[in-house]
Amino acid sequence: MPTSTPLPLPLPESAARSAPAPPRAATPPVAAGTLTGRVDGADWPALTDEINDYGCALTPQLLTPAECGRIAALYEEVGRFRSTIDMARYRFGSGQYRYFAHPFPDAVQELRQALYPRLLPLARDWAEKLGRPAPWPDTLAEWLEMCHAAGQTRPTPILLRYGPGDWNALHRDLYGELVFPLQVVINLDKPGADHTGGEFLLVEQRPRAQSRGTATLVPQGHGLVFTTRDRPVRSARGWSASPVKHGVSAVRSGTRHTLGLVLHDAA
Repeated sequence: MPTSTPLPLPLPESAARSAPAPPRAATPPVAAGTLTGRVDGADWPALTDEINDYGCALTPQLLTPAECGRIAALYEEVGRFRSTIDMARYRFGSGQYRYFAHPFPDAVQELRQALYPRLLPLARDWAEKLGRPAPWPDTLAEWLEMCHAAGQTRPTPILLRYGPGDWNALHRDLYGELVFPLQVVINLDKPGADHTGGEFLLVEQRPRAQSRGTATLVPQGHGLVFTTRDRPVRSARGWSASPVKHGVSAVRSGTRHTLGLVLHDAA
């Protein structure tokens, strides 16, 4: 997902060859009921363990193919967005993305509100391990009020579209001083049918070691929870902050739409 200051870095060959692939989440049928119910129905203890191991984890399916299609189709409704960014122009990669304006589509609003309390315990745990403040209150609304008071008032939910040859440079979505340490991306198209390529890339600088890379092909309607900036990893001195960047590999064919849910607003 793009940022105002992306830092493109090559994926180290040693990491690409040797990094273990993260375990895949189970893929039961989409739960009936609200989007909040689907989020709540995920095995969050297992997801938390996987995020702690790899810096990312796949959720069960959160959106049906029809719901994915409706959100992807919003890309053509330019009035729903506060800005459009051409990635090549800013050397962010290649492709295009748009930031939603208020009011958000119902699905975007509900997913963001449902995910925040599920990720909040892990955010607080990471802060404790790293000896940092944990400024995040119990609700997303309170947290966004804090962002706005600090001058971070621009909404960050984002809809991205990649065509053949498009890609996203490695970066971090920070946007200001206040940062939530986890975020979620949902693939709105079907890999292997709507597009090939376009794997989600995560590169982590391990303490006193070479970078470790993981690549995940996100199934349609599933979310990938991943590290926004850095995360705690065990070291000889206890816990150390491991910087993390993310990006997207080149799309080889077709079109790839993704919904990005950053849980802090932008300055």
